[in-house]
Amino acid sequence: MRKVLMIFLDGVGIGENNASTNTFLKKGFRTFTDIFGEIPTLDSPFLKVSNNIVMPVDAVMGIPGYPQSGTGQTSIYCGINASNLLGEHFGPYAHSTLHPVIKKENIFIKLKELGFSAYFANAYPRLYFQHLKRSPGRLGTASLCYLAAGNKLNTSVQVRNRLALTAEITELRWNEKLNYHLPVITPETAAQRLLRIAGRHSFTLFEYFLTDYIGHGRYPEEAASVHENIDRFLFSLLTGHGDELTVIVISDHGNYEDATGKRHTTNPALCMLSGRDAYSLSEQITTLADIRDSILDVVRE
Repeated sequence: MRKVLMIFLDGVGIGENNASTNTFLKKGFRTFTDIFGEIPTLDSPFLKVSNNIVMPVDAVMGIPGYPQSGTGQTSIYCGINASNLLGEHFGPYAHSTLHPVIKKENIFIKLKELGFSAYFANAYPRLYFQHLKRSPGRLGTASLCYLAAGNKLNTSVQVRNRLALTAEITELRWNEKLNYHLPVITPETAAQRLLRIAGRHSFTLFEYFLTDYIGHGRYPEEAASVHENIDRFLFSLLTGHGDELTVIVISDHGNYEDATGKRHTTNPALCMLSGRDAYSLSEQITTLADIRDSILDVVRE
């Protein structure tokens, strides 16, 4: 049975071939250089080595302005051009106009209808659930999708039982900022945990948001550790998965790759594919709206 692990990487595009403006060229990124031999840029956005592919994905999708998370993520998870449906790019949350579509068309619901197991591997702290009670409209798009399919979000219980990951991967942030007492793990250990989880389901999703936060200038004191941790995490995933699993890393818009500003870009979204179905996925994906159906095609084979 074919399985897909999707890593949603918030706010990462393919940037200019300029070491003074491109974050990845300035800081280096082992996932790119060790696996693909170079860092993708707008001059060389397509890279292929064996069953590993880097490619650009259109996040603008014909709508003027800067792509935003709400419409971008809805496009990814629901297989529609949400910006076109709404008439604009919108974020960070999904606009209420999109909620009926999300509750009917998202990938978790479609997989459930087809009889396949799908799992959202992120865990959420107590503070998140308290926040939702006060502001239920500020639910992330993936959480909204997962709940609409009749699932429950993971908590610290699943983290302790190694059935989920905290959003920053290592669990350190939950300890330092939220007063948890979790064992701190390495990005490599987190990747191994996620691969074990993905082996139990037809589709597994993990979301990582700190790249977009750093791109917006938040948490400057964490910029170096965020860059290193996500690099180590992705490298371990792309080099450590088995033959039965295809890994897709996808973003919703550019931001982090541009070291000159603190806002989203119109650069193509970064997409990385690894595994037996990497090539077939690359042939199907042009825009964010192509992601859902291309994954469903792989799982159904």
